[in-house]
Amino acid sequence: MESGPLKIGIACFPLIGGSGILATALGSELARRGHEVYFFSYAQPVRLDLPQEGLHFHLVDFANNALFPCPDYTLPLAVKMAEVARSQQLDLFHVHYAVPHALAACLASQIVGPSAPRIITTLHGSDTTLLGQDPDYRTAIEHALVHSDAVTAVSENLRDQTLETFRLKRPIEVIPNFFTPNKSKRGREEVRRDLGLADKFLVLHMSNLRPVKRIDLLLRTIAMSKNRTRIRLFILAGDSFEPYEPLLDELEIRDSVIVRHNTAAVEEYLEAADAGLYTSEYESFGLSILETAFYAKPVVAFRVGGIPEVIGDSSPLYPFGDVTAAAAALDGLVESPNLARRLGEQSRARVLERFSADRVVPRYEALYRRIVASR
Repeated sequence: MESGPLKIGIACFPLIGGSGILATALGSELARRGHEVYFFSYAQPVRLDLPQEGLHFHLVDFANNALFPCPDYTLPLAVKMAEVARSQQLDLFHVHYAVPHALAACLASQIVGPSAPRIITTLHGSDTTLLGQDPDYRTAIEHALVHSDAVTAVSENLRDQTLETFRLKRPIEVIPNFFTPNKSKRGREEVRRDLGLADKFLVLHMSNLRPVKRIDLLLRTIAMSKNRTRIRLFILAGDSFEPYEPLLDELEIRDSVIVRHNTAAVEEYLEAADAGLYTSEYESFGLSILETAFYAKPVVAFRVGGIPEVIGDSSPLYPFGDVTAAAAALDGLVESPNLARRLGEQSRARVLERFSADRVVPRYEALYRRIVASR
């Protein structure tokens, strides 16, 4: 087991969001390195490219029983994980989020018994920043973390917040996100032509549009730009944009905004973009920022959460909510292609040095082997 392939079960959310993207990329990289990887989710993750040798996907249905007032997911997930653990003799579960995935792994472990896989829980943010503040969830999250064999966080900022939030006496290892791009099926000019951009400066934003992403500040930044007639904001949305439609008219920027939903082809839009704009109130890491920087696009963002750990000193960051500064920074990029190119190249150099798959995946493999060897 010291150097042989491992059998790894991964439970994650399948949607466009940092946790599902990281889990999917990690599973694919592990399979390329010779491990057997078994995914569990209620839908196929949007970036999980099947078939791939060494990758397996197990669909988990929600339980709809007339005895209960609402559907249940945690119990069916635990049962499916236990079934596969037994039949495939899994070495470990790597679960992304404590609720519901680590809780399901704990229950699956009890079902399997002494030969159960080890459990590694990776925290991406919501367990600490949202659910951890709710007393109805706090105890369950603590239970899942205490009964995991190892816990990781995607940034030092998230690790510190987690240790402050929960009564944990165990260490939390920081292993950051990484990005491995797929080959784009369309070139930059073809995508820009399809979007009707001509010579417009394309500003990219990718997120699930949750309240913490502060789409209102995103739109206000565009509205405050003195170059807004030269700008097009392209929003790659993981959820409905409908709540923000009225603000487009209020700010008179409807013609400046393009929205696309739930697309896995992020690479072609990253190539087509000229810069990234992110106005989150908090980010435990900022995977979309990492992806944007990977393509040498300058990033305008607020100095919150784990974003400084991603960007470092490669680009300026701004106080949260300062849309005046963000708009001015965006104007600087529009007006100075040389500045945009220099900041983009600096950001790319940083992420290649720190956040490539070759840097990060071996750290997970080393953790897996250490935990499995401690059985």
